[in-house]
Amino acid sequence: MSNILIIKHGSLGDLIQANGAIKDIKEFYSNRKVFLLTSRPYSLFMSECPYIDGVIIDKKLPRWNLFYLYNLKKLLFKYQFTKVFDLQNSRRTKFYKNFILKNLDWSSSLTTLDPGQSKKDFDHYPVLDRMELQLKKSGIPANNVKNVDLSWAYEDISKFTQQYTNRDYILIFPFCSKKHQNKKWPFFKDLISQIRREYKNNYSVLIAPGPNELTEAKELSANVVLNEGKPINIKMLISLINGAKFIVSNDTGPAHIASHLKKNGLVLFGSHTTAKKVSIENKSFKAISVEDLSNLNVDTVMGEIQNKLN
Repeated sequence: MSNILIIKHGSLGDLIQANGAIKDIKEFYSNRKVFLLTSRPYSLFMSECPYIDGVIIDKKLPRWNLFYLYNLKKLLFKYQFTKVFDLQNSRRTKFYKNFILKNLDWSSSLTTLDPGQSKKDFDHYPVLDRMELQLKKSGIPANNVKNVDLSWAYEDISKFTQQYTNRDYILIFPFCSKKHQNKKWPFFKDLISQIRREYKNNYSVLIAPGPNELTEAKELSANVVLNEGKPINIKMLISLINGAKFIVSNDTGPAHIASHLKKNGLVLFGSHTTAKKVSIENKSFKAISVEDLSNLNVDTVMGEIQNKLN
């Protein structure tokens, strides 16, 4: 029996958004094995996803590392893939199409383009619209692309959260990757202080830092959520977000999780992209978009929080 390969390396937010498309692909190929090629940080999390039958780790070593590429090609050949869904649509995956997974039926943004349409124009579409079009072009009903279901990742962490609060909580994500500092709003410390003053009798303020955010987290006046002194895993993060009464975040992976869980909250955008392009807004989870995040003042954000919580 021939197998199906989905490629989605990350980031976390992108992988979360792809869960609907992954579910659609698995439902369409219910009698075939569906595997995911992804990066190591997401392999354990996605190995528990009910929409795939297995995870293959791509170390994403440089393309001049011919020894690694040869071994990756050899590994993938063993799975007897006949169809590839490239949901990453990167230069790396284009290279894989031409040199690692040649002569296979391949679905990507390039195979989705209308006659005369450029990839540059296609990439201006909202990300979920692009995935929907890609699946439809392959003859797959896109029933779940825009209705991502993360319930499979929920855990009962009530006893765990009691270590940090015995009340309802507001969850703050003031971090972003070092590569994307332009996504970072600089006034979260002041916002947290205002939230604590305004809602001290109603809500606790929690933050859940990643591996490279521990030092910064300790500088903020909030309860830092860790598991035995280490950052919580992705399933715990999803469950923590699911239990929050309100979320405030930069444009990061946790914001996309909050959006797909339809949580009440805000995500802050500068000029790096738009909320529409990354498909993050819904009736509950809204964006504040400005040209320069350094010009977005605390009172404006606090006012939006008060409008939603009061």
